[in-house]
Amino acid sequence: MSKTKQLRQLINSRKLEFIMEAHNGLSAKIVEEEGFKGIWASGLSISAALGVRDNNEASWTQVVDVLEFMSDATSIPILLDGDTGYGNFNNARRLVKKLEQRGIAGVCIEDKQFPKMNSFINGQFQPLAEIEEFCGKIKAMKDAQTDEDFLVVARVEAFITGRGLDEALRRAEAYRKAGADAVLIHSKRPDITEIEAFMKEWAGRLPVVIVPTKYYLTPTDKFRELGISLAIWANHNLRSSIAAMKQVSRSIYRDESLAQIENKVAPLEEVFRLQGAEELEAAERQYLPAPQFSLNEGM
Repeated sequence: MSKTKQLRQLINSRKLEFIMEAHNGLSAKIVEEEGFKGIWASGLSISAALGVRDNNEASWTQVVDVLEFMSDATSIPILLDGDTGYGNFNNARRLVKKLEQRGIAGVCIEDKQFPKMNSFINGQFQPLAEIEEFCGKIKAMKDAQTDEDFLVVARVEAFITGRGLDEALRRAEAYRKAGADAVLIHSKRPDITEIEAFMKEWAGRLPVVIVPTKYYLTPTDKFRELGISLAIWANHNLRSSIAAMKQVSRSIYRDESLAQIENKVAPLEEVFRLQGAEELEAAERQYLPAPQFSLNEGM
């Protein structure tokens, strides 16, 4: 089954599904091996891994280069956190073309202005896109896709910017009519009250995606009860890797030795396995000529 069909099945599933953040080929492969059915290519995480801010400082072509490695390393679908679409409708529809070429199954765009800022940094001061303009962007993206199963998810930032339930519903409905395949309703509250209020009024008009980064104490069964289609664990591989790298680097710097950390890190053999070293060895035996030994060798 194609990656786009896999993602469409996930988001249209009658049960709650989950996808996990990754930010490069290695983390994407780990996500797949640990059992997840899909990958969230986080804009925050990809930017951080490149050493820049989540403010469109990494160009969309640089992001797509990372995605190509992620896609090549995995067989499960990738949903890109596509920020605002990296510009106007024309940038966004070109993005769809390039994502399809690299086997990316879908993209989520948020209704803020370019360049964006991370939703959890002074979100209340961030301007939103005009509804008509954002709807035009959705339409252009849907018209640009050649794979009928490619997904465009519209992310609603009304709660993040303090505009409330009525504005969230107004925007979500407009995006539905513009052709979005699903809506992502975002909230920075530590509880699920905003999401719950939205779901009661939304009444299943389109699949709903959530990112429970801030309301992580909410029991997962509550998401099921509300009828959420897809939950995204959005940045935790990046954050865990930062913690681990800091700990290891601090230990080695302090001790000037590897003795205390060698048994706490993945063995090199695991790195080689994840890289596919065994497949290359097998291919070399198949495609390279057998080694030739000189009669004088060893004399």
